[in-house]
Amino acid sequence: MRADPYTPQSGDPRFKVNEYRLNLRYRAATNRLDGDVRITASANEALAEVRLDLVGLKASRVRIGKDKGTRFRQGERKLVITPAAPIAAGEDFEIAVRYAGSPAPRRSRWGLIGWEELADGVLVASQPTGAPTWFPCNDRPADKAAYHLEFEVEDGYTVVATGEPQGRRTSSGRTTWVFTEPTPTPTYLVAVHVGRYRSEPLALDGARGAVHYPAALRSRVLADLSDLPQMLALFERRFGPYPTERYDVVVTEDDLEIPLESQGMAVFGANHLDGKGASERLVAHELAHQWFGNSVGVAEWRDIWLNEGFSCYAEWLWSQESGGPACDQLARRHHKLLASLPQDIVISDPGPDLMFDDRLYKRGALTLHALRRVVGDDSFFAILKEWTAAKRHSIATTAEFRELARRVSAADVDGLLTEWLDRPALPGLPTAATPG
Repeated sequence: MRADPYTPQSGDPRFKVNEYRLNLRYRAATNRLDGDVRITASANEALAEVRLDLVGLKASRVRIGKDKGTRFRQGERKLVITPAAPIAAGEDFEIAVRYAGSPAPRRSRWGLIGWEELADGVLVASQPTGAPTWFPCNDRPADKAAYHLEFEVEDGYTVVATGEPQGRRTSSGRTTWVFTEPTPTPTYLVAVHVGRYRSEPLALDGARGAVHYPAALRSRVLADLSDLPQMLALFERRFGPYPTERYDVVVTEDDLEIPLESQGMAVFGANHLDGKGASERLVAHELAHQWFGNSVGVAEWRDIWLNEGFSCYAEWLWSQESGGPACDQLARRHHKLLASLPQDIVISDPGPDLMFDDRLYKRGALTLHALRRVVGDDSFFAILKEWTAAKRHSIATTAEFRELARRVSAADVDGLLTEWLDRPALPGLPTAATPG
């Protein structure tokens, strides 16, 4: 195992986390967070020390198991923990950390990420390395774990977090909200949202769901999310069963630059839902991430086209299903646009500066459409279903997708995928188009 080349200072591949148990107390009025976390982990190799990611918050007590001799030191990015005796390869161990501070987003080459205060509340947007702004963690996309979260805040706020709600308890003007997420989840996809929200259930076949929104936005929010059941039905037909137990949508009172997915959840700004469906493609995109990016996760950030290209293609599938432009029409439109832009990006390894470039999203979708044209609809959708089944709640690489596409389609697709994924020049769309 190695550190992710795109985020080499994040995470520690020498151990794997099995579960995080977070007990957090938050004061929204002052943005004060006090936390206790218990991390159960397994050593991939012998460990003389354990390194956790933690940014902007200060640890005050750290212990490995019952070891009173545990020592620790903290820098700007890392909490370095030294047990009294080394941890053996293959050994399970537990870390307890008490920490506190005023959480804030961290600066990165992708902008400000992580914990973000709203006008009256909080959201967490951690992709790719923002999780350490609110809890100590092994911040690697390949390290998926289970979660138990207890979050205490002043009465009057609603808390929406990753996992299944387990109820809440109120005492002395404060309420603790409890969530559990047994599905293996990377740290960047764990989220908590705090706001003065109204909540009501979403009628989704195959998943429990709810929408959480400021009361004043009710009519436009419900109008713009009315197609979610049909979207979910389409994606289940094309991608396989919905991969988790629930789907929550949070709409903030604030405007947001972009909507964001997390495990079993999406968050939109007030500016995204106007009651007229202006962001319908984004609603489809974030839902599709539950299959591509969340269930089938990336082994390394270089493989991010497996998240974004697939979710972008889901937008095109929904467009056609709902009476909009067909997939082939959208493919030709975006191909023409990409042909007019610089062709200096390699989709299978875009580099950290370009991994969120819109060209990667669109060219990733075009790669799938080119594959569909060559292998035909039956084989193409069989590939997608086999992909989500084989890699369910796991991690994946581009090389594994190539192999699966070759095996399921029984076609020679290596040259096609090499041309689309590994070379910067934009190929032409294959001419042997199938309907759609």
